[in-house]
Amino acid sequence: MGKKVALNVFYNIIIFICIVVIWSAVEHGRYEYVLACAFIAGIIITLKVRLIKEIRSMQNNK
Repeated sequence: MGKKVALNVFYNIIIFICIVVIWSAVEHGRYEYVLACAFIAGIIITLKVRLIKEIRSMQNNK
């Protein structure tokens, strides 16, 4: 369970970094970075949702 919490924290950090990079890239007109970070953030958010569902199912089974 501790590994899953650490993974969730790691996902949150990556999402935050992607948001910061997207913000900076828009200000500087680097839309290829916006596209790349949006893609990465989408994948990480999908993995985060799957992780949360897995944790909830583990808690409901106890």
